[in-house]
Amino acid sequence: QVQLVESGGGLVQAGGSLRLSCAASGRTFSINTVGWFRQAPGKEREFVARNSWGAGSTYYANSVKGRFTISRDNAKNTMYLQMNNLKPEDTAVYYCAASRAYSVYGNQNDYPYWGQGTQVTVSS
Repeated sequence: QVQLVESGGGLVQAGGSLRLSCAASGRTFSINTVGWFRQAPGKEREFVARNSWGAGSTYYANSVKGRFTISRDNAKNTMYLQMNNLKPEDTAVYYCAASRAYSVYGNQNDYPYWGQGTQVTVSS
């Protein structure tokens, strides 16, 4: 099993930045793909970004491309989501997720491990 715990959420003004962290524990050696998803009030959870070993390792939703950066520090069993130039429409609960598979992208059903979520609120 793999446990994930997010942190770093908060309230920020539009144009500001936040960095979310996701600490993994348990059978972390089995993780090959990590991802970030978000769910805004009244909306379905949506894909934000993913990172996997190998070619084509990073993939972003169009809505965050150029503003968000996903990264991982395997030595610390931690992954990050650097969010710059935040917009009010980025307000959501952000979740990290993990999979043993390599070729998973934006389908949340491909990620068996999830964190509890962290709230990000962007004021205008």
